[in-house]
Amino acid sequence: MLHRTLSGVPLENHYSHEANRAAEPPPGEFPYTRGIHPTMYRGKLWTMRQFSGFATPEETNQRYRYLLAQGQTGLSVAFDLPTLMGYDANHPNSLGEVGKCGVNISSLADMETLFDGIPLGQVSVSMTINSPAAMIWAMYLVVAEKQGVPWSELNGTLQNDILKEYIAEKEFIYPPRPSMRLVTDTIEFATRQTPRYNPISISGYHIREAGSTAAQELAFTLRDGIEYADWAIERGLAIDEFAPRLSFFFNSHSDFFEEIAKFRAARRLWARLVRERYGARDERSLRLRFHAQTAGCSLTWQQPYNNLIRTTTQALAAVLGGCQSLHTNSLDEAYALPSEQAVTLALRTQQIIAHETGVAEVADPLGGSYLVESLTDQLEAQALDYIRRIDAMGGVIPAIERGFPQSEIAQASYRYQQEVERGERLVVGVNAFTQSGDTPIDLLQIDQAAEAAQVAKLQQLITKRSQTAVDRALAALDHAAAHNLNTMPALLDCVRAYATLGEMCDALRQRFGTWVEQPVL
Repeated sequence: MLHRTLSGVPLENHYSHEANRAAEPPPGEFPYTRGIHPTMYRGKLWTMRQFSGFATPEETNQRYRYLLAQGQTGLSVAFDLPTLMGYDANHPNSLGEVGKCGVNISSLADMETLFDGIPLGQVSVSMTINSPAAMIWAMYLVVAEKQGVPWSELNGTLQNDILKEYIAEKEFIYPPRPSMRLVTDTIEFATRQTPRYNPISISGYHIREAGSTAAQELAFTLRDGIEYADWAIERGLAIDEFAPRLSFFFNSHSDFFEEIAKFRAARRLWARLVRERYGARDERSLRLRFHAQTAGCSLTWQQPYNNLIRTTTQALAAVLGGCQSLHTNSLDEAYALPSEQAVTLALRTQQIIAHETGVAEVADPLGGSYLVESLTDQLEAQALDYIRRIDAMGGVIPAIERGFPQSEIAQASYRYQQEVERGERLVVGVNAFTQSGDTPIDLLQIDQAAEAAQVAKLQQLITKRSQTAVDRALAALDHAAAHNLNTMPALLDCVRAYATLGEMCDALRQRFGTWVEQPVL
């Protein structure tokens, strides 16, 4: 590998002002402000992980094979709304939504098709699923069994962050405390059974998409991480048993330097919090690892090709901020799910940044910038203030129940929209530099036939499987839920019997109830 600029100037691994070295350690050293590894991308590039899923498992499987052939280095599964809410394709609430915003998964049979021909022992797989995360993860683990892949070899991430659902995204099923119990079940199970797989991706992305500031995204995400750690420790796990497998997910938004500073502040703040609160000693527990996605909420349907430039600068900020994994949005996502051409351009954006710009040659290249260092300090201070306020409320769940993070985000979102409407913030093509007659773009269309196909396959599965085995497995799941046992073994048996996602979720709906949020204005 060449470690020099396009003009041939040799590059050091990282740069520090002599007077500042003692104050801010180099990359790979606590508190990891400058990066979690000494050489960062010289040792290994970030994982290029395009978020993808649509229509049927067969069609999504073809897209995955295409993306891997184009040089993508990890998979990221997008599920449709019925799957996210724990409904089967044939449920009345699924009508018109099957396959529209992601792939439909109603059973193990669908998951087998989704990963057909994709060796799970060799490909890192991320799955964006939250309330039914334990059920979907059980399906993934059983597919690995059927492929003959030991669970110890699986690598990837389950999003599984229910707290941000109550805060921002609103795709929840059960009340907060039973939901947290299910998340803790997966963390405990992963600690014992899947040492390379991350059981949770603590997600600020959706908090930012809902309209939060960078400091709010940082604070609420890290405080959610503390909450998950508290529950795991109460379950009996030691911090250094599970913390190395905690991962994070942040938005990479449009304010270039602020985003870079946010990522640096996140690493420093998490390292200090975990060491000071829990006495963690394993360096892996202290190193905040994160996936980044460019800001979907910044994309516009007006002048859609402008979205290419937005995505590029946002992706560059994520790389300069030291992400471990990255998704770049496609130019057409303000209209529809990405077309093959659009997603290829999005992947090429990452590849050009990685191989042509030189930014991957140096760890934390903006470290020492007066602006970036000042922003890092300021964001950390603002986030700490929020964390202390939530601590004073008794934790994240009491804060959610009184509507604190929700109202803070709503107010920030309203302020931003007012600034746009008053013309104080310019959005190119929207309130500035507008034009008529935008060039039409080709869009991915999801055929309604996808829903009919999924319903037909599900009905066929139900007639072929052993209903006795399904009933027995669902009864065992209810027993585990009622007697405070870890639900993962029972869920795995349900999946092996081909119980559907909806049947498993319904069994827990009957045991735990459902949650209706009180609106906060």
